[in-house]
Amino acid sequence: MASLPWIDPDHLWFPPADQALDDPDGLLALGGDLSTQRLILAYRNGIFPWYSDEQPILWWSPDPRCVLFPDEVHVSRSLRRTLNQQRFTITADHNFDAVIRQCAHSRSEGTWITDDMIGAYRRLHDLGIAHSIEAWDRDGHLAGGMYGIALGRCFFGESMFSAQTNASKVLMVHLANQLGAWGYRIMDCQVESGHLLRMGARCISRQAFLSILGASVDRPPDHGDWNFQWRWPGPEV
Repeated sequence: MASLPWIDPDHLWFPPADQALDDPDGLLALGGDLSTQRLILAYRNGIFPWYSDEQPILWWSPDPRCVLFPDEVHVSRSLRRTLNQQRFTITADHNFDAVIRQCAHSRSEGTWITDDMIGAYRRLHDLGIAHSIEAWDRDGHLAGGMYGIALGRCFFGESMFSAQTNASKVLMVHLANQLGAWGYRIMDCQVESGHLLRMGARCISRQAFLSILGASVDRPPDHGDWNFQWRWPGPEV
């Protein structure tokens, strides 16, 4: 591995994202801390933390970048049937702690969502920057969830879990449409997966991603709070 910049915790700084390594893809720097100011600076510049307990903090900006444009979310025929059944109710910021904990616990191969990470994103949540989106079943159980960061007209998805079949897919449809209604330009998915690609996500170059951030991250969205109002229109539409 090539030598990486070490970030002094007392120095609020990142190297430019285009200096990230090609192998491993997107690794940019190590060190620093998970302070609120540093995390906001990271996301504003297309950078995110991803590491495990035994590692120093690692900062990433992959190329290409997996993103979902709100008006490109894909609803398959089978997912449309699930949405028509109205099995899940989608809310935002109803139980951030439960969502982030479940995201951590749902990863059988181990998690990068350490206690320090949970504490850092809780602080962002308290400031109205980090948000949770919940899918509830008809019995009031948490069936799926996601948490992420909202800055300007950009939403940065961090992690998702699904405890019941199709809960995360229904959540994604509601989230994408609500973000679109609020004027959000992009939802960052970070790294591609089959699940995301089937939902309509695609990969764009880092340069294109950073260009969208530059034009969108300082523009306020068209809403005052995270009260979800968009609802699936139903089978008659």
